[in-house]
Amino acid sequence: MTHDPAARHSAARHPGTVRLLTALAWTLLLLGLWMWGRGVSGGEGNAAPGDVAALGRVDDGTVRLPPAAKPLTGPAAPQRIDIPELGVQAPVMSRGLDKDGSIEPPPFDQPGVVGWYGAGTVPGAAGTALVVGHVDTATRPAVFYKLSTLRSGETVRVYRADGRIARFTVEDVRVLPVADFDPVQAYGPREPGRSELRLITCGGTFDRAAGAYTANVIVSAYLSGTEA
Repeated sequence: MTHDPAARHSAARHPGTVRLLTALAWTLLLLGLWMWGRGVSGGEGNAAPGDVAALGRVDDGTVRLPPAAKPLTGPAAPQRIDIPELGVQAPVMSRGLDKDGSIEPPPFDQPGVVGWYGAGTVPGAAGTALVVGHVDTATRPAVFYKLSTLRSGETVRVYRADGRIARFTVEDVRVLPVADFDPVQAYGPREPGRSELRLITCGGTFDRAAGAYTANVIVSAYLSGTEA
């Protein structure tokens, strides 16, 4: 995950260094995502609906979730994400990291676009794919404005470049306060070997004095099937 060619060459000679660099890069990315959630929106600070009710909401066992499907293979980038319950049909933009180690969100003039961390896991492949989106702008709600209203068992579809549609089932929705935040818990894999998806945006309320939101909305989903 490092972008330094010299570092990659050195790591190739020392497998232990590869593991260390990967762990460090992952830790920095998680920290960056946490920081990203503190002030990425740049909007007027309208709290997304359902944030207070959704705080810490997890699957309580009353919803029967389907079994996980076998991860897909092949380097097929995501092209579109559909969330039927929210009326979202969003094109996907591959994004890298900024100087703080955060995923670069889509430009503010494209509030209906989501950003996928292109150097990470492809949605549908084994591992955790990370997707970010704005909650609002200075003038209107953005693509993930209603993200916190999703519920366990609902569906997220990812249209891939190979023509396959990866169908994800929402496992839980959490609105985690920035003041007491565990990035590994939020963004790390839930079960080894599964294909998992995280949808991430700002949440809680907007602290005008700090110029940042008070929480992160984290939707966790897993691959439950594919469609043609």
